[in-house]
Amino acid sequence: MSARGDEVRQPDVAGWQGEPDEAQRSLLALSVAAAGIGSFDWDLVTGTLSWDDRLNELFGYDEATFDRSIEAFRARLHPDDVDRVGALLDRAIESAGDYSAEYRVVHPDGLQRWVAARGRALADGSGTAVRLLGAAWDISERRQAQERLAQLVESMAVGFIAMGTDWVLTHVNLETERVTGTPREQLLGRTLWEAFPATVGTEFEAGYRRAADTGRPVVFEAFYPEPLDIWVEVRAVPSPEGMALYFLDITTRRRAQELTERAAERERLLSRITEELSATLDADEAARRLTRLVVPGLADWCVVTLVHDEEAGGDRRALRNVTSWHHDPPLREVVDAYARTRLGALRDDSLVVRAMRTGQLQLLGRDATAQALEMLQPGPVRDLLLRLAPESMAVFPLPGRNGPVGMLTLSTGPGRGGFTPADLVTARHVAARAGVVLDSARLYRQQRGLAEGLQRALLTPPPEPDHAQIVVRYVPAGEAAEVGGDWYDAFLQPSGATVLVIGDVIGHDARAAAAMGQARTIVRTLAARDHDGPAAVLAEVEQVMQTLRSEILATAVVARLEQTDEERAAGLTRLRWSNAGHPPPMVITPEGRVRVLDGGRPDLLLGVRPDAPRREGEVTLPWDSVVLLYTDGLVENRLEDIDHGLDRLQTVLAELAGRDLDDLCDEVLARMLPTNPGDDVALIAVRLHPQDRPRPPQAGPNRIPPNVPAD
Repeated sequence: MSARGDEVRQPDVAGWQGEPDEAQRSLLALSVAAAGIGSFDWDLVTGTLSWDDRLNELFGYDEATFDRSIEAFRARLHPDDVDRVGALLDRAIESAGDYSAEYRVVHPDGLQRWVAARGRALADGSGTAVRLLGAAWDISERRQAQERLAQLVESMAVGFIAMGTDWVLTHVNLETERVTGTPREQLLGRTLWEAFPATVGTEFEAGYRRAADTGRPVVFEAFYPEPLDIWVEVRAVPSPEGMALYFLDITTRRRAQELTERAAERERLLSRITEELSATLDADEAARRLTRLVVPGLADWCVVTLVHDEEAGGDRRALRNVTSWHHDPPLREVVDAYARTRLGALRDDSLVVRAMRTGQLQLLGRDATAQALEMLQPGPVRDLLLRLAPESMAVFPLPGRNGPVGMLTLSTGPGRGGFTPADLVTARHVAARAGVVLDSARLYRQQRGLAEGLQRALLTPPPEPDHAQIVVRYVPAGEAAEVGGDWYDAFLQPSGATVLVIGDVIGHDARAAAAMGQARTIVRTLAARDHDGPAAVLAEVEQVMQTLRSEILATAVVARLEQTDEERAAGLTRLRWSNAGHPPPMVITPEGRVRVLDGGRPDLLLGVRPDAPRREGEVTLPWDSVVLLYTDGLVENRLEDIDHGLDRLQTVLAELAGRDLDDLCDEVLARMLPTNPGDDVALIAVRLHPQDRPRPPQAGPNRIPPNVPAD
C-alpha cells in the first residue's frame, strides 16, 4: 500500500543488489546503535512499515502497540506537520528519489520530540517505487537550541534577515517588520532586490555583493531613502548557505551626530570669522572676507552693506553697499551689479530698510524672487534680481554698540532650497560675531583718525631749497589707535644750511605725543641758529630739558647739509650729523651703493645724562646722493631684530637706487613694513640735486624762508 492508498502490485526486484555479509551487518548495526539512529523499511506493495526498537522508542510505541502501518506513523505526527511530511513522502515515491524531512512527534503523554528522517525510494524494473528505506534520529536538542536562538533573534532590538545563496529571504525577525513597516509574509520568499528595491545600485548592494564575493563580513552605514528615510548600520555575514544581515536603525544617532557636527562647523565658521575679520582694520576688507566665509557654506550668494561712520542709523542714506559674492563665477558680475544699484531702488517695505529700522532679521522663506521684486522700484535692478532668482532671502543686521553697523543679505537659489532653521541659527551667530568685529574696526578707525590727525598736526611740511629735494613720510602704528612719539623735521638756517632731524620719544600714548612736541620744539629752536653744529645742538637740548625738569627720554639724529664755494664748484655737499641712540642714517650714492653712517657706537639717548658727551660724524657727498633718516619702527618688529632689519633696509635701498624720491620712500615703506605695523614710523629723505642746472620739476617749487638767501 502506498502513502496514498494506491493499488498493490508485486514488485520485480531482479535488479536488487545482494545482501551484505554478516560482518558488514554487525558493523552497521553497531554504528547505528551508537548514533541513536533508528531505521525503517516501508514496503509500498504490501503497505507494511517495519521499524526497529529505536524508532518505536522515538514514536512512543512498543512491539505490542505498533501495528506496522503508515497510519501509526501519521498518528504520532504533530497535526501541523502531517500534510507537509505527507507531501514529501509522495514526492519521493513519485520520483523514486530521496526523502528528507524534519517533523515533530507527539507521544500519548504529551511529550514532544523533533525527528529528522532521511530515506530513498527503490524502484522495480519499470521505474515504479516499491520500497522506501531510511533512517530517523532524535534532533530535539538541536531544534530546541534553534528555537531558543530563533526566540532570541525574534526578540533582538536588531533587525535580522536570512537569505539563501539565491538572495531569497528565508527569515526575518520582528524588528525587521517594525523598521521596514512590512509584514514578514510580504518579505519571505522574495529576493532581497524585490523586497527592498531601493538597495539596487547603491552602497547597500555594493556591500552585500562584496561580502558574498569575498566570503568576509562587511560593515557599513548608509541612508535608505523613501519610504523608510532612515540611517542604518548594516553587518552582512556570508556563509555557504547564503547570507545573514544584521541592521540597526541609527537615525537618531546620526541626527544627533549631524547636529553635533553642524554645531562644530558653526563654531569653526565663527572662529574663522573672528580670526579673519579681526586680522584687518579695514572695514571694506573685513566685509569682503565675510562674503567668502558665508558663501557657499550658508548661502549661494550674499551682499554686505555697511553704515557710514558719520551717518545715523535708521536711514537708508546711511548705507553703502560694500561687497558681494556668488558661488557661481558667471553670476558674480550680476550680483555685483545688483549690489551696486539696489539701494537706490529699494522701497520702504524692503527687507534691508525694515532690518535697518527694526534691528531684526527679515526673511523671505520661499518664492523670494516674486516677493523681492515687489519691494524694488521699476528699473534695471529688477532684471538683475530675476537673473539671480533667489528662492529664499534673509537680511541680518550686523549689531554694533549703538545700532547696526551694516546688513548681511544671504540668498539661496532654486537648487539649494530655502534656509533651514539650523542655517538661520548659524547665520544669526555669524552676523552677531561680524557685527562686533566691524563695530570695533569702526571705533578703531574713528580713534585712529583723531590720533593720526593730532600727530600729523604736530609735523610741519619740509622746506624746498634749491639744492635739495626733501620728502617726508609718517605711518601710524596699525595695532592701536594711539598717538606715538616719532617725529621728523627739516628746516633752513639763515646761512642757507639745511637741518634734518629724526626722533622718537619713548612711549605710545598721549603723554608720548606731548613729550614729542616738547622735544621737537626744543631741538628745532636750538638748531635754527647758524653757529651750532649737530653735536652742540644735542648738548644744548640736554641742558634745556634739565632746566625745564623734563622727564623726556628720546632718541634723535640731528644732521646738517653744509657747503663751501669750493665744494659747490666741485659738485659736493658736506653732511655733519650727531646720533643720540638712534638707528643710523643711510646714504645711497649716485652709483647705487648704500652706505651706513654709523660713525661707531651712537651716543646716549636724550634725557639719560645731561653731561653726556656728544660726537659728530662728517661725510662729503656728491650731487645725486640720497640721505635717509628713519625711526626704529622701519627696521625692528616682533619677528625681526634691528640688526636683521638694518641689513634688509640696505638691500632694499640698493634695489631702489635711482628711483624718483617719492617712489623710493613709498616703496621702502611697502617692502619693509608688515600689513599692520606695531610701531609708528617716521621717515625723511633728501636728494642732493646738481646746482649747476635748473631745479628738476619732480623736486617741486623752490620755497624758502624770507631771511634765507635764495642761492
